[in-house]
Amino acid sequence: MEFLKRLVTWWNGSTLGTLLYTWRKGVKVGEDAEGNVFYRSRDGRRRWVIYNGEAEASRISPDWHGWLHFTWDEPPTERPLPHKPWEQPHHPNLTGTERAYVPPGSLHRAHPVERADYEAWQPE
Repeated sequence: MEFLKRLVTWWNGSTLGTLLYTWRKGVKVGEDAEGNVFYRSRDGRRRWVIYNGEAEASRISPDWHGWLHFTWDEPPTERPLPHKPWEQPHHPNLTGTERAYVPPGSLHRAHPVERADYEAWQPE
């Protein structure tokens, strides 16, 4: 079943075509903390990632994202980006998940907060 799922879906890692292309023409460059594996072609013209699990672009950290899009030539394994003390660690986009941010007063909260600073308008 896992083989069939890999054969026909692209959102569960990589397809058979991507795996064959990677095997024939890919050079492994590195791996990130999420387990995603990054490749480049032998001539250096193409760069791609094989996701560890669901193919979600926001799971790639900014340093690998810059390398994938040719913003800089060296991958983070060779030349990591300098991080500032105020920077927080990278987190993927959580929209649509249980851990998504929900502001106070939102209808999506399990227990909405009662607002004392607001009084609903009632027609006379």
